[in-house]
Amino acid sequence: MSYVIFGRAIKTEYLTLGTLFATGGAVYASLGGKKDSASSGKPLAERVKEAVPINAGSSEEEQFIKNFIAEAEKEGGVAHH
Repeated sequence: MSYVIFGRAIKTEYLTLGTLFATGGAVYASLGGKKDSASSGKPLAERVKEAVPINAGSSEEEQFIKNFIAEAEKEGGVAHH
């Protein structure tokens, strides 16, 4: 079977290959580019700590949150359900 595109008969095999190569090219192009090397060297936990600020109402509350996080990290982050 073939389709008529711009007055020419194009086989479905060529349309399929064109679609696959175009999709692959688009994926390759979107993954390219300059990588942010500054944040990739740090562990995920460090990047999260920098990105998420602690907005506490008082210094006592902020200290409680920091202590709670430190204790949770000591336990290894095991979830108890």
